[in-house]
Amino acid sequence: MAGSIPASATASAAAAAAPRVGPWREAWRRFRKHRLAVASLVILSTLVLAVLVGPFVWQVPIDEIDFTARLQGPSWAHPMGTDDLGQDLLARVLYGGRISLAVGFAAMTVAILVGVLVGAVAGMAGGRIDAALMWLTDLFLSLPQLPLLLLIIYLFRDALTKVVGPELGVFILIVIIIGGFNWMQVARLVRAQFFSLREKEFVEAARALGASRLRLVLRHILPNAMGPVIVAATIDIAAAIIAESTLSFLGLGFPPDVPTWGRLLFDAKDNLDFAPHWAIFPGAMIFLTVLSINFIGDGLRDAFDPRRVIAS
Repeated sequence: MAGSIPASATASAAAAAAPRVGPWREAWRRFRKHRLAVASLVILSTLVLAVLVGPFVWQVPIDEIDFTARLQGPSWAHPMGTDDLGQDLLARVLYGGRISLAVGFAAMTVAILVGVLVGAVAGMAGGRIDAALMWLTDLFLSLPQLPLLLLIIYLFRDALTKVVGPELGVFILIVIIIGGFNWMQVARLVRAQFFSLREKEFVEAARALGASRLRLVLRHILPNAMGPVIVAATIDIAAAIIAESTLSFLGLGFPPDVPTWGRLLFDAKDNLDFAPHWAIFPGAMIFLTVLSINFIGDGLRDAFDPRRVIAS
């Protein structure tokens, strides 16, 4: 029809007029549609804020002994009750939360760094290097983790604590061990992403323009592979917190005077019949933290998955 505007031109004009949305903003928009993930993010943020700020608000010493208040239930004076020495459990839970969360995030950082490095090298190099790195990854996957964790702690804990002190020494050892046994899934994920992305048109264009291999990895491939890595990071945090709690529950984690959540459970196991609150509160902190992180991981997985359709 004379004077009419072609449909393709109209569509092009509409597309040009539409505001440009970046990938991270689009991921945040998709993440907000996941109600459980948003609620979990609020819960996790509250827990982190509580363990960071709480000791400055609730200024009860974690080692203050009061035998007249031993094994008391929750009250105004002791909102989470007391242990067998009359020590305030709220103060100890807040203090222990710092250590448990610090172990989780630090071990996650170690696992992500090692996994991304191994996966990126394997994905870009290919050939014998890829085969050797994947053989190493399969070897670590086949190792029984808990017996090795116990063996390594028995062998190196005393030597390391003599050098840097008992608390810092055990922290470093646990972070390295947990991170060193959780990088394999990240490495496989990054390797698969590199195999897919390195053949894309934008990577071929950058290669044709003379970009070095390092620039291809840092500027073009790795940023586009970070979505699945972030999802894997949330899983590693939850796994690290559970692993630290397990070691502390077995009596092989931090020293007895360091009240991590796992250590509190270990100390409470012989008093469950007449002081269940001693185990309920640190157990609830572990449960809420791990559950929140898992739901956040689900939300991130949906947000970074372009194939998943989320209603506006």
